[in-house]
Amino acid sequence: MNPRRLAGCLLPLLLAVSALTVRAQETTPPATHEEREALYTRALERRVDRIMERVDLKDAAKTARVRTLLLLHYRTLRARDEVINARLRAGGKDPDDYAARAELRLQLSKPLHEWFVSVLALELSPAQVEAVKDVMTYDKVKVTAEAYARIIPGLKEADLAWVIEQLKAAREEAMHGGSADEKSAIFQKFKDAINAGLNARGYDVAKAYRDWEARQAAGN
Repeated sequence: MNPRRLAGCLLPLLLAVSALTVRAQETTPPATHEEREALYTRALERRVDRIMERVDLKDAAKTARVRTLLLLHYRTLRARDEVINARLRAGGKDPDDYAARAELRLQLSKPLHEWFVSVLALELSPAQVEAVKDVMTYDKVKVTAEAYARIIPGLKEADLAWVIEQLKAAREEAMHGGSADEKSAIFQKFKDAINAGLNARGYDVAKAYRDWEARQAAGN
């Protein structure tokens, strides 16, 4: 989808966030709000710096554009979470309830995801885009795929390729998770489906885990 058309989809979200921000500033002592924003900005910049280190761009202008895009995207995700929290509270629901927020998160994240990936692809190679996604999700595709290969004996190459495909689908959703816990919960949802799929393919995943834990306990 055209990034400019996607930008139009984001306008209602950004307007809602603007209203929420104004109300927050009206009720929060300015110094406290500024301190929180300063802490958030420093943490955000460190997160983006880790991504930029992995991508390792040599062109200064492109580096600046990609860094700005990443900062904007993370701030937009934060704004999306504020909208989710406000909607859930308005409906009498707990904003910390993962199940309650999952549907809203998916709904609001779809246009954000399409816009972000489209613009990222204008600046980076496919391999660099993959690197960005991996850092945003703590390299969970690689780490989890290696764990499956290590834990399940005789895992066929075709089945491992299928596992990686499912984990990459998890990554597409998890890269827009609002916290590390939310990203982990998304991956766990996909891992549950992967385990069921492997069982259907003739593996006994639960037994493989038990056997692996026994080997670990025995020091093998």
